Amino acid sequence: METALTAWLIYIGTGAFAGALAGLLGIGGGLVIVPILHIAFLAQGLPGPYIQHLALGTSMATIIFTSLSSMRSHHKRGAVLWPVFKALTPGILIGSFLGSKLTAFLSTRFLSGFFVVFLYYVATQMILNIKPKATRNVPGPLGMFGAGGAIGGLSSLVGIGGGTMTVPFLTWCNVAMHSCIGTAAAVGLPIALAATAGFIWGGMNTDLPGMAGGYLGFIYIPAFIGIVGASVLTAPLGAKLAHNLPVAKLKKAFACLLVIVATRMLWSMF
Repeated sequence: METALTAWLIYIGTGAFAGALAGLLGIGGGLVIVPILHIAFLAQGLPGPYIQHLALGTSMATIIFTSLSSMRSHHKRGAVLWPVFKALTPGILIGSFLGSKLTAFLSTRFLSGFFVVFLYYVATQMILNIKPKATRNVPGPLGMFGAGGAIGGLSSLVGIGGGTMTVPFLTWCNVAMHSCIGTAAAVGLPIALAATAGFIWGGMNTDLPGMAGGYLGFIYIPAFIGIVGASVLTAPLGAKLAHNLPVAKLKKAFACLLVIVATRMLWSMF
């Protein structure tokens, strides 16, 4: 009973934090959700060979609701560039689905290591404030399709809503920062929808020993419910704060947290 209660508290707390980040920084919260779920699932004794698959799939499923809530809040403030969203979506849907399907053929150790490297990369980028210069305009349909495919594919492999790639890409294309964040929040929806479909399909067609109940493919239902219940409440708050707080400074503080989380996750792999 105590263990189950602790797990639910972890899920709810994770959801609340991830929802606020989705609105505040334009990310889907997966950078926090995935490593916490990885550690929590190990402690709960979920099937070891598929720990990271479950963390990624569950994260993506929760981002559907987080991005919806965050997207609505940013739209009310006129921060979502819908023409850009529509241009990116076709590539994103294909890239996200294929990327999530690919995870079924990769080991949890490889996926975990890939995620840790990605966390260190994102943290370094945030701490050093590395961002592309606005040197061009938004590309044409073919360029947007390619960009969407790359963003979707990589996002599904690390279980995130794509904000850490969409925001730099749009910044490079000379888009204002608040519009970058708002559009990235909206882009998280097609990423999450397509990737979730891929994780469900991939998980249902994989031999998952010891997984008798509580799962939908690579989605762990109890964690999904706890995270979504909290995140949809805090995402609008984060979006509101994004227009009133020094986002750049907050990103550096968040980056330090990512370093700690990545190191803890790396340690757990050994």
